[in-house]
Amino acid sequence: MAFSRIQEYINTGDGTAGTLLIPKLILPPMIEAAEKALLPREMAAFVKTNIPGSSFSVNLETPDSMSIEEVGEGVEVMLSKQDYSSVTFTPVKYGVAIRITREMMEDSQFDLLEANLRTAGKRFSENETQLILSALDGANATTAGGVAITIANIAESMYDVRSNDYNATDFIFGDEILQDLQNIDTFVEADKAGNTQLMSTGFIGAIFGMKCARFSSSTKVCPSTSHPKYGYIFDRAQTYGIAIKRDITVENVTLPTYDMEGAVITQRIDVQLLRSKAVSRITTS
Repeated sequence: MAFSRIQEYINTGDGTAGTLLIPKLILPPMIEAAEKALLPREMAAFVKTNIPGSSFSVNLETPDSMSIEEVGEGVEVMLSKQDYSSVTFTPVKYGVAIRITREMMEDSQFDLLEANLRTAGKRFSENETQLILSALDGANATTAGGVAITIANIAESMYDVRSNDYNATDFIFGDEILQDLQNIDTFVEADKAGNTQLMSTGFIGAIFGMKCARFSSSTKVCPSTSHPKYGYIFDRAQTYGIAIKRDITVENVTLPTYDMEGAVITQRIDVQLLRSKAVSRITTS
């Protein structure tokens, strides 16, 4: 149809109140899901890669396994030695496959494959934190708190770790524990805490010298619905290790008969507790 002015076209029966002339803008970028609070790998005693074979073992010296004794003149010196134990890591394969039709990729407002790969990377990171929390649940000592965590609970768990000759270096906790900490005035009031860090950053970076970190309450991160109510105090040099036989690997896949493209993402990983007495768990109700 030929017409000289837009107004003329709007007034004709071919237009529906001008709506056909109003473009609908779809914002090309997609708003992705929020990043979850996860545990960094540097909290592990070690991260072992390039593992030969399907598993490997770590040798641990048994604490207090060598003794010295007073020896009298002319008396044979008593024999003693170190004792050892071991922890075996057997990496397990985790994976996900992504398949996208060519039509979906052609018609999409954004790169569907790239977006799905980014989400898969997040899922693998979340799974790693879940494996760490499951390992830490093997703690030898548990401090049973009440409805809310208290300073006394923290001090008790620190004592549990120190009494076995380990150092309480780190304190990680779920969101409900964080809420409790935010309600303890000792950590909030500047004249008691010595700073206003909790008010400005959300939580104190260190409590009693321990580095603090929060983990997400998401079911993708927590092994159970109770974990947001848990806290763990541990010695990062002695508590758990991470073994990675195959780090996150992406393999492109083409399925011509289905007119699809996609990817397979896999990882072989295992997390094991090294010393149960190097960690103490705090639980609240």
